[in-house]
Amino acid sequence: MTDPLVDGTDAVALVAELTRRGQTLASAESLTAGLFAATVAGVPGASAVLRGGVIVYATDLKDSLAGVAESTLAADGPVAPTTAAELAAGAIARCGADWGVGLTGVAGPDPQDGKPVGTVFVGIAGPDGVRVRELTLPGGRWEIRRAVVDAALSDLLGRVRSVASG
Repeated sequence: MTDPLVDGTDAVALVAELTRRGQTLASAESLTAGLFAATVAGVPGASAVLRGGVIVYATDLKDSLAGVAESTLAADGPVAPTTAAELAAGAIARCGADWGVGLTGVAGPDPQDGKPVGTVFVGIAGPDGVRVRELTLPGGRWEIRRAVVDAALSDLLGRVRSVASG
């Protein structure tokens, strides 16, 4: 029986690619509350690449557990590209990984800090630096959370492949 979280995602290809390269990953997750790491962990052999992660649903934990600067949170808020970038870099630093994923956004049902439901930021940190992508996703809480995990898996897989070939 296959894991329903893994079906239809880039998780299998990502685990295979990172394993082949001897690289690891970690996550710092807010709106997804560990769903990204759980999706990767659903792939057989994930233990070779998944170092761990932190769930930082509460804003103050983004600083204390993931290393997002208090000044970033004060100036930009918990749902911002700078926050996603620092979450991704913090995942690397906290877990000793080659790649870090930082996910923050608004899954609903209500807007947060002036950001509408569906606003999400995917931060990916790696050997070639940190990049952030903003998405506006439709749907309810579950659909938004699944969609941002799928986007993060795709983004990370693309980055891993481009760094290796670049």
